[in-house]
Amino acid sequence: MADEAKKLIRFNFKAYIADEDRLYDTNIAEAAKEAGIYNEKVPYEPVAHIVGTKRLFPDLEDAIASAEVGKEYEVSIPCEKAAGPRNPKNVEYRPIKEFIDAERNQYPQPGMTVTVGNKSGIIAAVGSGRVKVDYNNPLAGHDLLYKFTVVEDVTDPVEKAKAVVEADFSMVEGFDFAVSEDKIVVTEPDLCKYDSNWAIAKYKLVADLRQVFGVDRIEFLQVWDVPKKE
Repeated sequence: MADEAKKLIRFNFKAYIADEDRLYDTNIAEAAKEAGIYNEKVPYEPVAHIVGTKRLFPDLEDAIASAEVGKEYEVSIPCEKAAGPRNPKNVEYRPIKEFIDAERNQYPQPGMTVTVGNKSGIIAAVGSGRVKVDYNNPLAGHDLLYKFTVVEDVTDPVEKAKAVVEADFSMVEGFDFAVSEDKIVVTEPDLCKYDSNWAIAKYKLVADLRQVFGVDRIEFLQVWDVPKKE
């Protein structure tokens, strides 16, 4: 038997590093431009979220769960409940030659994101022959402040399914959905046949659709049409 269905909402937010009074993330284009963090590759639109999935900081999750649509809220999150304190053991020095690619004219610069082994870090400093790499979460050691507004409590079944796909696969164009009390049928667009990311996203999508709808069965349909002869 499926679990009880969970609520799905859309919200806008502005996230600040409180001790620096600096906006570090937002889904609002105007705010991103004002803070100098605008990225033209990022879709600035309300964020779909399944309430109770614990994918947000706990204090933020709790505030969103009880929020009224259309009302702005502020949530202060101490570093202990956010990314935690900084760990000095997560900082190391490595030979500068590891980060130089002369053929591509690539050289290490402070602020660059790098991967060393299976760890992702940020170059904190570049010295004579050595590079300081910080593997701490960029938010570690910082108190945070979130300002958010729930803009929609999504209730229409098809819109809920679209929102889940949008959250898990980043695009929803071309999908069709048939939602009933006991199952959901997802008709995949042609893009999914050739996108290697879809196979991975599908597993997450199944779990999320079950949480949102509380159904026991989810079907995926691929349509292969025979090319018409001229």
